[in-house]
This record gives sequence, structure tokens and C-alpha cells, in this order.
Amino acid sequence: MDDGAGLLTSAEVGDLLGAAVEHAGGRLAGWRLDHVDASPGRSTTATYAATVAWPGGVREELLGASARVGGRRGNDERAVIFGDGDREVAVWLYPADPDLPGLPRAAVPQELARLLTEHDVWGGAVRPEDLAVEVVSYRPRRRAVLRVRSRRPGGPATVYVKVLREALFGPALERHTLLSRAGLPTPVVAAATRDCLLVLREVPGRPLAQALFDEALPCRAEELVAVLDALPAQAARLPRRPAWSDAVAGYSDVVAAALPALGPRLDRLVGAIAAGTAGEPPGEEATHGDFHEGQLFVRSGRLTGLIDVDTVGPGRRVDDLACLLAHLSTVQRMDAAQAAGLERLVRLWLPVFDARVDPSSLRLRAAGVVVSLATGPYRGQEPGWAASTTAMVATAERLVASA
Repeated sequence: MDDGAGLLTSAEVGDLLGAAVEHAGGRLAGWRLDHVDASPGRSTTATYAATVAWPGGVREELLGASARVGGRRGNDERAVIFGDGDREVAVWLYPADPDLPGLPRAAVPQELARLLTEHDVWGGAVRPEDLAVEVVSYRPRRRAVLRVRSRRPGGPATVYVKVLREALFGPALERHTLLSRAGLPTPVVAAATRDCLLVLREVPGRPLAQALFDEALPCRAEELVAVLDALPAQAARLPRRPAWSDAVAGYSDVVAAALPALGPRLDRLVGAIAAGTAGEPPGEEATHGDFHEGQLFVRSGRLTGLIDVDTVGPGRRVDDLACLLAHLSTVQRMDAAQAAGLERLVRLWLPVFDARVDPSSLRLRAAGVVVSLATGPYRGQEPGWAASTTAMVATAERLVASA
């Protein structure tokens, strides 16, 4: 069945984007594919970096489009629907994402200033001209994170605004509150709004992702395990979500749809991971759920922060450590010295992880996470995405072989 991928990733989508811009009162002067989220056989969502001529001048814009097997549903009606008789496509102009009701307020400095003032986030009135707003990440129809900086009289200040879908807002707030009360070094919630925005205080330190290549050890592996083991027991009673490695077959389908030549290798990987982890229980430990170097902050050789706790819930400790191992195994664009330094770091940390969880399961599940990460280069339309994806599949194969 037509999931829209053929249209939304081809030149033909230009006519659709042009019609959407005209509907909004502008003229499409140019565009390029920016991001693709594909669920083969179900749906496709894409964004496009566009140049639009408006009556008041030319601006760079971001357009989004979604197509589903079986036609519109969910919040598609919040977008503009275009149809050709056989297919319906929902199109929107950023920040009017149909599944992220708070994004228009978070992305506009005037509205954001009112929000920060209303919730007394910085202890007084905030002016729009004081704010510098930067999009950290945007997954269309899924979530967004914006970094907001302000030069207040007391010195520079930074908060992060997490923009969530309505169904995920309550659970995310619950997890942030639970971990803060348990004393974990997680972001403090400065404001929670009815349109599904979480304003989060900055945690101290800098991302481990930036510190990986420091000459000094960024933190000890024992600290990484300890912060996971400090997650409160109540977290294990939250709703369960599948671990990345448990969903490897679905991610394999996405990669194979983008690069069919990798299909046989992916099939072998999925089979080997499934066979090697068969019979392992789902786990009842409190887990982070997406534990990697981008979620950890360090300073002076110590762990100082743990962010993005929306995925916290019951599971296996091995999946948290496998997630970190997978991310460390797929760091891109390193020079020779950086690659050597990262390899040294993994050699130091891996024995500590092996002592905490089953070493074979760790590597097999890390391979499964790598397959999930292999969807990223295509999704983000990175230059040379095919080569990067192929390299990640090779990394997953080496992890399976090492198990």
C-alpha cells in the first residue's frame, strides 16, 4: 500500500508544497528535502527547507507534510489537507505542527517572553528582545527542544523548552518530578503549561558528547552505572516501552527501505540478535530508556547531569548500557586522534559494564541499537547518508561477531 514515501521524497512534491504556500499567501521560490520519518507500509512524514516570497519579503521557512495509508486521522485536520483522489497529504508551515500544540508559542519570542514572565522563570518581566531562541532538535509531529538564552541583570541564563505531544506531556512531567524528588541530577521543571510545554532549568557541566575527546577522563564508568542504579524503584512501576533492541526488526525495515541492498545483511543481523537474546526476561529494573553521551553532563571528571528522562520506566540494565555502547560505537566524523581516544575510553569502560550485565547480551543488544541509529543519516538527509548507514550496519555486524 502507498505510504506516501514515493511522493514526499521525490521532485513531484514540489507542486504540493507550492500549492500549500500559495494557500498561505506566498510563492514558493525554492525547496529541498530536509528530514524524513518513514514507517514503511504505514506512513511518511517529511520536512522541507523552503524559500518563500511573501508580500512583505522573502524568508526561509520550514514546511512539513505527512501521508498515511488509509488517509487522514489523528490531528491531521489541524494541518491543510491536499488530495488528488487517491491520496491525502497533510501540510503545515513551521511552527504550526499539528501534533505539537505548544510549538507556535515556544518558537515566537514575543509569545515565549510572555510565558517566561507569567511563570516567573527568571524572577521578573522578560522582553522578547532579551531572548535568543535556538532549535536544538525538531522531530516533526513528535517533539521539539528549544534552547532559550537571556542576558538578565544577574548574568546570562539558559532554559530549555521541551515541546511535547498531548498524550506524552503528562507522563513526561511525572518522570521529571519523580526523579527530581529522588535527588537525581535531572533538570528542574521551571514551568509546565496547558499547551504541553516543559520549561527546564539547565543542568551543570557540559555534555559528555563534547567531553569524550578530552585528554582527562570525563567521568568514571562506575558513575555511569551508579546513576542508573540510583533511579527510584517507583520508576519500575511506570508503563513499559520497548527497548531499542527489542524493536530492531522495525528499524531494519526502515533501513532496508532506504537502502534495499542492505536487506540480506540486516536480515542476518536481526536473526542473530533475536536468537542470541531469546528467552531473556523483559526486566523489572528502573531504566533510563535512552542512555547515551548526549543525555549525560560532566564537569571536572564527575557526572553532573542526566537529561531527557521521558523514556524512564521498567526494563533491563543491559539495555541502558547497550544504548551507550552503541552510540559510542557510531560516533561520526572523528579524526585519527579522536578515534584513538574514544577507543581508549571504551576499553576502560567496557569491563565495568561487563561486570554489571551479561557481556554477550550487552553486545547483541548494542548491535540492535546501532540498527536503530542507522535510520538517522537518511532521516536527517545527511550528506553521504548511504555510506554512513552502511558503515553503521558494519558496526552492528562487528558487535554481533564479538558477542
